[in-house]
Amino acid sequence: MTPTLSRLKKPFGTAKMVDLTAVRYLAWEDAFEVDFEDGLTFLEPHSTIRKANRISPKAEIARVEMDEECHEGFFVHYDNGQTAEVSWAFIRELPPRKQKKFAPVFNDSTM
Repeated sequence: MTPTLSRLKKPFGTAKMVDLTAVRYLAWEDAFEVDFEDGLTFLEPHSTIRKANRISPKAEIARVEMDEECHEGFFVHYDNGQTAEVSWAFIRELPPRKQKKFAPVFNDSTM
């Protein structure tokens, strides 16, 4: 991720909802161009959307459909029947950080 892009994306869970105004698939970039009401445009790689939605690598895009009612995301429909659902937060926020796993702590007084 480029430094400019990482500055525009907010930490997970902190972004404010902004309506989408348009979305289109750019085949030559293999990415989705997502326009927001506040004027920002993000280019989201197709690979991240495939991975997040567990889409088969062989699936081809049949159509892209924006959520017309709420303008809060879009759907990518594939030729094999799979559908990727992409929310505004997926585009505008950084992924959550993996938390370190701690070993369980036992209290000797309860044993």
